[in-house]
Amino acid sequence: MALTGLQIFQLLPKTNCTECGVPTCMAFAMKLAAKNAELAACPYASDQAIQTIGAASRPPIRLVTIGPPDREVKLGNEVAMFRHEKTFVHPTAFAVAFYDDVSSLDLGHLVADTREYCLERVGEQLRLNLALVDNFTGQVAPFVETVKMVAGGTGRGLILMSDNPDALQAALQAVPDQRPLIHAATAQNAERIAALAKDHGAPVVARADSLDDLAQLTVKLEGLGVEQIVLHLPAANPAAALQHNTVIRKAALRSDFRPLGYPIINFVTGQDLPEMVADVSTLICKYASIVVFDRQANEALLPLMILRQNIFTDPQKPIQVEPKIYQVGDVDESSPILVTTNFSLTYFLVSGEIENSGVAAHLVVVECEGMSVLTAWAAGKFTAPKIAEACKAMGLEQQVRTRRMLIPGHVAQLSGELEECMPGWEIRVGPREAADIPTALRLHAGG
Repeated sequence: MALTGLQIFQLLPKTNCTECGVPTCMAFAMKLAAKNAELAACPYASDQAIQTIGAASRPPIRLVTIGPPDREVKLGNEVAMFRHEKTFVHPTAFAVAFYDDVSSLDLGHLVADTREYCLERVGEQLRLNLALVDNFTGQVAPFVETVKMVAGGTGRGLILMSDNPDALQAALQAVPDQRPLIHAATAQNAERIAALAKDHGAPVVARADSLDDLAQLTVKLEGLGVEQIVLHLPAANPAAALQHNTVIRKAALRSDFRPLGYPIINFVTGQDLPEMVADVSTLICKYASIVVFDRQANEALLPLMILRQNIFTDPQKPIQVEPKIYQVGDVDESSPILVTTNFSLTYFLVSGEIENSGVAAHLVVVECEGMSVLTAWAAGKFTAPKIAEACKAMGLEQQVRTRRMLIPGHVAQLSGELEECMPGWEIRVGPREAADIPTALRLHAGG
Protein backbone atom coordinates (compact mmCIF):
# COMPACT_ATOMS: atom_id res chain seq x y z
CA MET A 1 0.00 0.00 0.00
CA ALA A 2 1.29 3.46 -0.90
CA LEU A 3 2.32 5.64 2.03
CA THR A 4 1.56 9.35 2.27
CA GLY A 5 4.28 11.92 2.76
CA LEU A 6 3.17 12.47 6.37
CA GLN A 7 3.23 8.75 7.13
CA ILE A 8 6.74 8.49 5.71
CA PHE A 9 7.86 11.59 7.64
CA GLN A 10 6.83 9.97 10.94
CA LEU A 11 9.29 7.14 10.23
CA LEU A 12 12.24 9.37 9.32
CA PRO A 13 14.85 10.55 11.87
CA LYS A 14 13.63 14.20 11.63
CA THR A 15 17.17 15.56 11.94
CA ASN A 16 17.03 17.80 8.84
CA CYS A 17 20.68 16.88 8.27
CA THR A 18 20.44 17.62 4.48
CA GLU A 19 22.82 14.68 3.75
CA CYS A 20 20.15 13.21 1.47
CA GLY A 21 20.42 16.31 -0.72
CA VAL A 22 17.04 17.70 0.40
CA PRO A 23 16.71 20.62 2.88
CA THR A 24 14.33 18.94 5.36
CA CYS A 25 13.09 15.49 6.32
CA MET A 26 9.55 16.59 5.42
CA ALA A 27 10.65 17.56 1.91
CA PHE A 28 12.48 14.24 1.58
CA ALA A 29 9.34 12.41 2.75
CA MET A 30 7.34 14.14 0.04
CA LYS A 31 9.90 13.09 -2.60
CA LEU A 32 9.73 9.53 -1.30
CA ALA A 33 5.93 9.56 -1.46
CA ALA A 34 6.10 10.80 -5.06
CA LYS A 35 8.70 8.11 -5.82
CA ASN A 36 11.21 10.74 -6.85
CA ALA A 37 13.83 9.52 -4.36
CA GLU A 38 15.02 6.36 -2.64
CA LEU A 39 15.28 5.77 1.09
CA ALA A 40 18.91 4.70 0.63
CA ALA A 41 19.75 8.42 0.33
CA CYS A 42 19.01 8.82 4.07
CA PRO A 43 22.07 7.71 6.07
CA TYR A 44 20.16 7.60 9.38
CA ALA A 45 17.05 5.64 8.43
CA SER A 46 16.08 3.10 11.07
CA ASP A 47 15.56 -0.59 10.41
CA GLN A 48 11.83 -0.05 10.87
CA ALA A 49 11.85 2.75 8.28
CA ILE A 50 13.83 0.63 5.85
CA GLN A 51 11.42 -2.24 6.24
CA THR A 52 8.28 -0.11 6.03
CA ILE A 53 9.27 2.57 3.54
CA GLY A 54 11.95 0.93 1.43
CA ALA A 55 9.99 -1.02 -1.14
CA ALA A 56 6.99 1.34 -1.07
CA SER A 57 9.10 4.40 -1.91
CA ARG A 58 11.32 2.89 -4.59
CA PRO A 59 10.87 4.80 -7.87
CA PRO A 60 9.13 2.67 -10.52
CA ILE A 61 12.16 3.19 -12.76
CA ARG A 62 15.45 2.81 -10.91
CA LEU A 63 18.09 5.52 -10.97
CA VAL A 64 21.26 4.59 -12.88
CA THR A 65 24.43 6.69 -12.82
CA ILE A 66 27.17 6.42 -15.46
CA GLY A 67 30.58 8.10 -15.39
CA PRO A 68 32.82 9.62 -12.71
CA PRO A 69 31.37 12.18 -10.24
CA ASP A 70 32.61 15.22 -12.18
CA ARG A 71 30.77 14.24 -15.36
CA GLU A 72 28.18 11.68 -14.35
CA VAL A 73 25.07 11.00 -16.42
CA LYS A 74 21.90 10.08 -14.53
CA LEU A 75 19.11 7.99 -16.01
CA GLY A 76 15.77 6.78 -14.72
CA ASN A 77 13.69 7.94 -11.74
CA GLU A 78 10.90 8.65 -14.23
CA VAL A 79 7.33 8.62 -12.91
CA ALA A 80 5.25 9.81 -15.88
CA MET A 81 3.98 8.21 -19.07
CA PHE A 82 3.20 11.58 -20.62
CA ARG A 83 4.88 14.95 -20.28
CA HIS A 84 1.62 16.76 -19.52
CA GLU A 85 1.12 14.59 -16.40
CA LYS A 86 4.44 15.43 -14.75
CA THR A 87 7.76 16.56 -16.09
CA PHE A 88 10.21 14.00 -17.43
CA VAL A 89 13.21 13.94 -15.10
CA HIS A 90 16.47 12.98 -16.81
CA PRO A 91 17.03 13.92 -20.47
CA THR A 92 17.80 11.19 -22.98
CA ALA A 93 21.57 10.70 -23.08
CA PHE A 94 23.11 10.85 -26.55
CA ALA A 95 26.03 8.48 -27.16
CA VAL A 96 28.23 8.17 -30.24
CA ALA A 97 29.89 4.86 -31.12
CA PHE A 98 33.62 4.31 -31.64
CA TYR A 99 35.09 1.09 -33.07
CA ASP A 100 38.36 -0.59 -32.18
CA ASP A 101 39.26 -1.39 -35.80
CA VAL A 102 39.82 2.30 -36.66
CA SER A 103 43.36 3.67 -37.07
CA SER A 104 44.77 5.86 -34.30
CA LEU A 105 44.87 8.86 -36.62
CA ASP A 106 41.24 8.54 -37.70
CA LEU A 107 40.16 7.77 -34.16
CA GLY A 108 41.89 10.92 -32.93
CA HIS A 109 39.85 13.06 -35.34
CA LEU A 110 36.59 11.36 -34.33
CA VAL A 111 37.37 11.77 -30.65
CA ALA A 112 38.12 15.48 -31.15
CA ASP A 113 34.81 15.96 -32.99
CA THR A 114 32.88 14.51 -30.03
CA ARG A 115 34.84 16.50 -27.46
CA GLU A 116 34.40 19.81 -29.27
CA TYR A 117 30.76 19.48 -30.32
CA CYS A 118 28.65 22.02 -28.45
CA LEU A 119 25.39 23.72 -29.33
CA GLU A 120 24.44 26.73 -27.20
CA ARG A 121 20.75 27.53 -26.93
CA VAL A 122 18.88 29.70 -24.44
CA GLY A 123 21.88 29.80 -22.16
CA GLU A 124 22.44 26.03 -22.07
CA GLN A 125 25.35 24.16 -23.63
CA LEU A 126 24.08 21.02 -25.35
CA ARG A 127 26.66 18.26 -25.85
CA LEU A 128 26.99 14.55 -26.49
CA ASN A 129 26.78 12.79 -23.13
CA LEU A 130 28.41 9.40 -23.59
CA ALA A 131 30.89 7.56 -25.80
CA LEU A 132 30.36 3.90 -26.64
CA VAL A 133 33.40 1.79 -27.53
CA ASP A 134 32.52 -1.27 -29.62
CA ASN A 135 34.86 -4.28 -29.45
CA PHE A 136 34.37 -4.80 -33.19
CA THR A 137 37.55 -6.85 -33.53
CA GLY A 138 36.68 -9.17 -30.68
CA GLN A 139 40.27 -8.84 -29.45
CA VAL A 140 41.44 -7.53 -26.09
CA ALA A 141 44.43 -5.30 -26.97
CA PRO A 142 42.83 -3.01 -29.60
CA PHE A 143 39.71 -2.69 -27.46
CA VAL A 144 41.66 -1.56 -24.41
CA GLU A 145 43.72 0.94 -26.42
CA THR A 146 40.58 2.39 -28.00
CA VAL A 147 38.87 2.64 -24.62
CA LYS A 148 41.81 4.53 -23.14
CA MET A 149 42.00 6.92 -26.08
CA VAL A 150 38.24 7.60 -26.10
CA ALA A 151 38.11 8.02 -22.32
CA GLY A 152 40.97 10.49 -22.28
CA GLY A 153 40.06 12.33 -25.44
CA THR A 154 36.29 12.83 -25.28
CA GLY A 155 35.90 13.64 -21.59
CA ARG A 156 32.59 11.74 -21.68
CA GLY A 157 31.21 8.84 -19.70
CA LEU A 158 31.79 5.45 -21.31
CA ILE A 159 29.76 2.50 -22.53
CA LEU A 160 31.93 -0.60 -22.98
CA MET A 161 30.41 -2.97 -25.53
CA SER A 162 31.82 -6.45 -26.04
CA ASP A 163 30.75 -10.08 -26.16
CA ASN A 164 34.15 -11.00 -24.72
CA PRO A 165 34.17 -10.82 -20.88
CA ASP A 166 37.98 -10.85 -20.90
CA ALA A 167 38.01 -7.72 -23.06
CA LEU A 168 35.51 -6.03 -20.75
CA GLN A 169 37.57 -6.92 -17.70
CA ALA A 170 40.78 -5.55 -19.25
CA ALA A 171 39.02 -2.35 -20.31
CA LEU A 172 37.53 -1.83 -16.85
CA GLN A 173 40.97 -2.21 -15.33
CA ALA A 174 42.37 0.31 -17.81
CA VAL A 175 39.91 3.04 -16.79
CA PRO A 176 39.54 2.75 -13.01
CA ASP A 177 37.02 4.98 -11.24
CA GLN A 178 35.28 5.80 -14.55
CA ARG A 179 32.08 3.85 -13.70
CA PRO A 180 31.35 2.91 -17.32
CA LEU A 181 28.18 1.15 -18.42
CA ILE A 182 28.96 -2.50 -19.26
CA HIS A 183 27.23 -3.85 -22.37
CA ALA A 184 25.98 -6.47 -21.98
CA ALA A 185 24.85 -9.13 -19.56
CA THR A 186 22.92 -12.00 -21.11
CA ALA A 187 21.42 -15.21 -19.76
CA GLN A 188 24.64 -16.97 -20.73
CA ASN A 189 27.19 -14.64 -19.08
CA ALA A 190 25.19 -13.03 -16.26
CA GLU A 191 27.36 -14.39 -13.45
CA ARG A 192 30.63 -13.20 -15.01
CA ILE A 193 29.31 -9.76 -15.95
CA ALA A 194 27.67 -9.29 -12.54
CA ALA A 195 30.99 -10.04 -10.86
CA LEU A 196 32.73 -7.42 -13.06
CA ALA A 197 30.04 -4.87 -12.27
CA LYS A 198 30.35 -5.41 -8.51
CA ASP A 199 34.15 -5.34 -8.59
CA HIS A 200 34.24 -2.03 -10.47
CA GLY A 201 31.07 -0.38 -9.17
CA ALA A 202 29.68 -0.20 -12.71
CA PRO A 203 26.12 -0.36 -14.06
CA VAL A 204 25.17 -3.13 -16.49
CA VAL A 205 23.08 -3.44 -19.64
CA ALA A 206 20.76 -6.45 -19.57
CA ARG A 207 20.18 -7.71 -23.12
CA ALA A 208 17.59 -10.28 -24.14
CA ASP A 209 15.51 -11.07 -27.20
CA SER A 210 12.08 -10.97 -25.57
CA LEU A 211 10.35 -9.15 -22.75
CA ASP A 212 9.94 -12.35 -20.74
CA ASP A 213 13.62 -13.21 -21.07
CA LEU A 214 14.58 -9.63 -20.22
CA ALA A 215 12.49 -9.68 -17.03
CA GLN A 216 14.02 -13.01 -15.98
CA LEU A 217 17.51 -11.63 -16.63
CA THR A 218 17.03 -8.51 -14.49
CA VAL A 219 15.71 -10.66 -11.62
CA LYS A 220 18.79 -12.85 -11.97
CA LEU A 221 21.14 -9.84 -12.00
CA GLU A 222 19.48 -8.36 -8.92
CA GLY A 223 19.90 -11.69 -7.19
CA LEU A 224 23.60 -11.51 -8.04
CA GLY A 225 23.85 -8.11 -6.36
CA VAL A 226 23.54 -5.79 -9.39
CA GLU A 227 21.15 -2.90 -8.74
CA GLN A 228 21.94 -0.46 -11.55
CA ILE A 229 20.64 -2.00 -14.76
CA VAL A 230 19.80 -0.63 -18.22
CA LEU A 231 17.49 -2.59 -20.52
CA HIS A 232 18.32 -3.52 -24.12
CA LEU A 233 15.69 -5.32 -26.15
CA PRO A 234 16.95 -5.37 -29.77
CA ALA A 235 14.32 -4.32 -32.29
CA ALA A 236 14.01 -5.25 -35.95
CA ASN A 237 12.75 -1.80 -36.94
CA PRO A 238 11.80 1.59 -35.43
CA ALA A 239 8.17 0.58 -35.00
CA ALA A 240 9.21 -2.41 -32.92
CA ALA A 241 11.53 -0.24 -30.81
CA LEU A 242 8.65 2.16 -30.12
CA GLN A 243 6.40 -0.74 -29.12
CA HIS A 244 9.03 -2.28 -26.85
CA ASN A 245 9.78 1.02 -25.10
CA THR A 246 6.11 1.74 -24.52
CA VAL A 247 5.36 -1.72 -23.13
CA ILE A 248 8.35 -1.52 -20.78
CA ARG A 249 7.43 1.96 -19.53
CA LYS A 250 3.78 1.02 -19.06
CA ALA A 251 4.68 -2.18 -17.20
CA ALA A 252 6.93 -0.24 -14.83
CA LEU A 253 4.63 2.73 -14.18
CA ARG A 254 1.11 1.39 -14.57
CA SER A 255 1.62 -2.17 -13.27
CA ASP A 256 4.59 -1.53 -10.95
CA PHE A 257 6.34 -4.51 -12.58
CA ARG A 258 9.76 -4.19 -10.97
CA PRO A 259 11.72 -6.54 -13.31
CA LEU A 260 11.21 -3.98 -16.12
CA GLY A 261 11.56 -0.88 -13.95
CA TYR A 262 14.86 0.30 -15.43
CA PRO A 263 16.10 2.82 -18.03
CA ILE A 264 16.20 1.76 -21.70
CA ILE A 265 19.01 1.93 -24.26
CA ASN A 266 18.28 2.07 -28.01
CA PHE A 267 20.66 1.88 -30.98
CA VAL A 268 20.25 3.84 -34.22
CA THR A 269 22.33 2.42 -37.06
CA GLY A 270 22.52 2.67 -40.84
CA GLN A 271 19.92 5.36 -41.46
CA ASP A 272 20.33 8.36 -43.71
CA LEU A 273 19.98 11.72 -41.96
CA PRO A 274 16.20 12.26 -42.37
CA GLU A 275 15.48 8.74 -41.12
CA MET A 276 17.89 9.21 -38.23
CA VAL A 277 16.19 12.43 -37.13
CA ALA A 278 12.72 10.88 -37.42
CA ASP A 279 13.62 7.71 -35.53
CA VAL A 280 15.57 9.38 -32.74
CA SER A 281 12.84 12.00 -32.32
CA THR A 282 10.41 9.17 -31.64
CA LEU A 283 12.79 7.54 -29.16
CA ILE A 284 13.34 10.83 -27.29
CA CYS A 285 9.60 11.26 -26.87
CA LYS A 286 8.96 7.61 -26.13
CA TYR A 287 11.12 6.61 -23.25
CA ALA A 288 14.69 6.05 -24.47
CA SER A 289 17.11 6.85 -21.66
CA ILE A 290 20.13 6.38 -23.97
CA VAL A 291 20.26 6.63 -27.75
CA VAL A 292 23.46 5.38 -29.39
CA PHE A 293 24.35 6.81 -32.81
CA ASP A 294 26.57 4.70 -35.06
CA ARG A 295 28.28 7.92 -36.21
CA GLN A 296 28.41 11.59 -35.30
CA ALA A 297 26.21 13.42 -37.79
CA ASN A 298 26.12 17.05 -36.69
CA GLU A 299 23.37 17.92 -39.17
CA ALA A 300 21.09 15.45 -37.40
CA LEU A 301 22.25 16.38 -33.93
CA LEU A 302 21.15 20.02 -34.31
CA PRO A 303 17.37 19.40 -34.42
CA LEU A 304 17.62 16.46 -32.03
CA MET A 305 19.46 18.46 -29.37
CA ILE A 306 16.80 21.18 -29.57
CA LEU A 307 13.95 18.66 -29.42
CA ARG A 308 15.48 16.97 -26.38
CA GLN A 309 15.86 20.30 -24.62
CA ASN A 310 12.23 21.16 -25.31
CA ILE A 311 10.86 17.77 -24.24
CA PHE A 312 12.79 17.73 -20.97
CA THR A 313 11.94 21.27 -19.94
CA ASP A 314 9.42 21.38 -17.11
CA PRO A 315 6.20 22.60 -18.80
CA GLN A 316 5.14 24.17 -15.51
CA LYS A 317 8.44 26.00 -15.06
CA PRO A 318 9.75 27.44 -18.34
CA ILE A 319 13.44 28.17 -18.76
CA GLN A 320 13.95 31.74 -17.62
CA VAL A 321 16.66 34.32 -17.04
CA GLU A 322 17.19 36.67 -14.14
CA PRO A 323 15.04 39.83 -14.33
CA LYS A 324 17.40 42.81 -14.51
CA ILE A 325 18.91 45.35 -16.90
CA TYR A 326 21.26 43.65 -19.35
CA GLN A 327 23.87 45.69 -21.17
CA VAL A 328 24.27 44.40 -24.70
CA GLY A 329 27.38 45.81 -26.28
CA ASP A 330 29.43 48.82 -25.15
CA VAL A 331 26.55 50.88 -23.76
CA ASP A 332 26.54 54.39 -22.36
CA GLU A 333 23.90 56.66 -20.79
CA SER A 334 22.43 57.51 -24.21
CA SER A 335 22.15 53.95 -25.55
CA PRO A 336 18.67 52.79 -26.62
CA ILE A 337 16.46 50.91 -24.16
CA LEU A 338 14.35 47.86 -24.98
CA VAL A 339 12.07 45.87 -22.68
CA THR A 340 10.97 42.23 -22.79
CA THR A 341 10.03 39.28 -20.54
CA ASN A 342 12.33 36.84 -18.77
CA PHE A 343 11.45 33.82 -20.93
CA SER A 344 14.88 32.47 -21.91
CA LEU A 345 14.12 31.94 -25.59
CA THR A 346 12.75 35.47 -25.88
CA TYR A 347 15.74 36.95 -24.07
CA PHE A 348 18.35 35.16 -26.17
CA LEU A 349 16.57 35.93 -29.45
CA VAL A 350 16.22 39.62 -28.59
CA SER A 351 19.73 40.03 -27.17
CA GLY A 352 21.16 38.17 -30.16
CA GLU A 353 19.47 40.50 -32.63
CA ILE A 354 20.66 43.53 -30.63
CA GLU A 355 24.21 42.23 -31.01
CA ASN A 356 23.63 41.66 -34.73
CA SER A 357 22.48 45.26 -35.12
CA GLY A 358 25.82 46.67 -34.01
CA VAL A 359 23.92 49.15 -31.82
CA ALA A 360 24.68 48.83 -28.10
CA ALA A 361 21.52 48.88 -25.98
CA HIS A 362 20.09 48.39 -22.51
CA LEU A 363 17.69 45.45 -22.34
CA VAL A 364 15.24 45.62 -19.42
CA VAL A 365 14.04 42.09 -18.59
CA VAL A 366 10.87 42.03 -16.50
CA GLU A 367 9.88 39.18 -14.15
CA CYS A 368 7.05 37.32 -15.92
CA GLU A 369 7.50 33.81 -14.50
CA GLY A 370 9.28 32.72 -17.66
CA MET A 371 6.38 33.50 -19.99
CA SER A 372 6.73 34.84 -23.53
CA VAL A 373 5.56 38.36 -24.34
CA LEU A 374 2.01 37.59 -25.52
CA THR A 375 1.45 34.88 -22.91
CA ALA A 376 2.66 37.17 -20.13
CA TRP A 377 0.51 40.04 -21.37
CA ALA A 378 -2.57 37.79 -21.54
CA ALA A 379 -1.86 36.53 -18.01
CA GLY A 380 -1.48 40.05 -16.63
CA LYS A 381 2.23 39.60 -15.94
CA PHE A 382 3.53 42.01 -18.60
CA THR A 383 1.50 45.17 -18.13
CA ALA A 384 2.32 48.87 -18.09
CA PRO A 385 2.26 49.17 -14.26
CA LYS A 386 4.46 46.09 -13.87
CA ILE A 387 6.97 47.32 -16.45
CA ALA A 388 7.08 50.74 -14.80
CA GLU A 389 7.47 49.16 -11.37
CA ALA A 390 10.31 46.94 -12.61
CA CYS A 391 12.15 49.88 -14.18
CA LYS A 392 11.87 51.81 -10.92
CA ALA A 393 13.06 48.87 -8.82
CA MET A 394 16.04 48.34 -11.12
CA GLY A 395 16.98 52.03 -10.95
CA LEU A 396 16.75 52.51 -14.70
CA GLU A 397 16.42 56.30 -14.58
CA GLN A 398 19.62 56.58 -12.54
CA GLN A 399 21.56 54.53 -15.09
CA VAL A 400 20.54 56.28 -18.33
CA ARG A 401 20.08 59.78 -19.67
CA THR A 402 17.73 58.92 -22.50
CA ARG A 403 14.00 58.75 -21.82
CA ARG A 404 12.89 56.69 -24.79
CA MET A 405 11.99 53.02 -24.63
CA LEU A 406 11.19 50.44 -27.29
CA ILE A 407 8.47 47.90 -26.40
CA PRO A 408 7.59 44.69 -28.30
CA GLY A 409 5.26 45.23 -31.24
CA HIS A 410 2.89 42.50 -30.02
CA VAL A 411 1.93 44.69 -27.05
CA ALA A 412 1.68 48.02 -28.88
CA GLN A 413 -1.49 48.79 -26.90
CA LEU A 414 0.65 49.27 -23.77
CA SER A 415 2.45 52.34 -25.14
CA GLY A 416 -0.04 54.98 -24.01
CA GLU A 417 -0.62 53.51 -20.57
CA LEU A 418 3.12 53.02 -20.06
CA GLU A 419 3.75 56.71 -20.80
CA GLU A 420 1.19 57.52 -18.10
CA CYS A 421 2.95 55.18 -15.67
CA MET A 422 6.37 56.60 -16.55
CA PRO A 423 5.97 60.40 -16.80
CA GLY A 424 8.53 62.07 -19.00
CA TRP A 425 9.22 58.94 -21.04
CA GLU A 426 8.53 58.45 -24.74
CA ILE A 427 7.39 54.91 -25.48
CA ARG A 428 7.95 53.66 -29.01
CA VAL A 429 6.53 50.49 -30.49
CA GLY A 430 9.13 48.07 -31.77
CA PRO A 431 8.78 45.21 -34.26
CA ARG A 432 6.76 42.08 -33.71
CA GLU A 433 9.58 39.76 -34.80
CA ALA A 434 13.06 39.67 -33.28
CA ALA A 435 14.64 39.50 -36.75
CA ASP A 436 13.45 43.07 -37.41
CA ILE A 437 15.12 44.50 -34.27
CA PRO A 438 18.36 45.60 -36.03
CA THR A 439 16.45 47.83 -38.47
CA ALA A 440 14.24 49.23 -35.70
CA LEU A 441 17.21 49.90 -33.44
CA ARG A 442 19.12 51.82 -36.09
CA LEU A 443 16.05 53.99 -36.72
CA HIS A 444 15.44 54.41 -33.00
CA ALA A 445 19.06 55.35 -32.33
CA GLY A 446 18.96 57.86 -35.15
CA GLY A 447 16.13 59.77 -33.56
